[in-house]
Amino acid sequence: MTGATGNVGADLVQSLAGGAEPVRALVRDPQRAALPAGVEAVAADLTAPDTLGSAFEGVRALFLLPGYPGVAEAAVKAGVEHIVQLSGVSAATGDTGNAVTRYMMASEKEVTESGASWTILRPCAFDANALRWLPQLRAGDVVRANFPEVRTASLDSYDLAAVASHALLDDTYNSEILWPTGPEPLRPADQIAILAEVLGRDLQCVGLTPDESRTDMLRNTPVEYIDAFFDFYVNGAIDESIVRPTVEQITGRTPRTFTQWATAHAEAFR
Repeated sequence: MTGATGNVGADLVQSLAGGAEPVRALVRDPQRAALPAGVEAVAADLTAPDTLGSAFEGVRALFLLPGYPGVAEAAVKAGVEHIVQLSGVSAATGDTGNAVTRYMMASEKEVTESGASWTILRPCAFDANALRWLPQLRAGDVVRANFPEVRTASLDSYDLAAVASHALLDDTYNSEILWPTGPEPLRPADQIAILAEVLGRDLQCVGLTPDESRTDMLRNTPVEYIDAFFDFYVNGAIDESIVRPTVEQITGRTPRTFTQWATAHAEAFR
């Protein structure tokens, strides 16, 4: 497991812990990693793939975050047989001029050419992206939202983790590209209205113009990534409003709604 303490990785580790297969989590500091009982924590630096050989000893399958060149190659060299690569929907566009798409495509290419069997996950936007509004929610009841007219069938990381666990444990999904989504396409205003109901607050969504969004994002986002997001959500390079049956087909249950996600994570917004 890479990214074992992140949104997706934490849910995936939790779903696999205590199962038939032992779980090893690659983390920067094993002493500080909060992991379920029975999960082995191993210190690893994904930016230094040449140092990862021992971390992969005895490992059969790997869940890999995108954007770490050389890690898939190091894993296969150490004997890893199957890699589940997290990617994104934009990888399907083939646009290497887009910074986000470029590193997603590069990650996929390395895995599919590694010699191991593979499964690619191309999820849409995450419910957890709503946490970006936390500073505004702590400051008041008005949320200024970028790309206000864009609808996304956002996905609970719990559901993505469930799909990933099947891909790790079941060779049915070898050589497949899976497209998990949430159950409903929502605008930022729709999500904020749901948060208002869950939190018992009178929240207001103010949609930003493209120029206002760019100014807002320049505070903490590199320009090449801002350009990538504008390509996605202003130019329409991707459409994350599409609802796909992937989660239900693989897990046997419908994906969680944004309301369910918000209710489960309500304390994070208080």
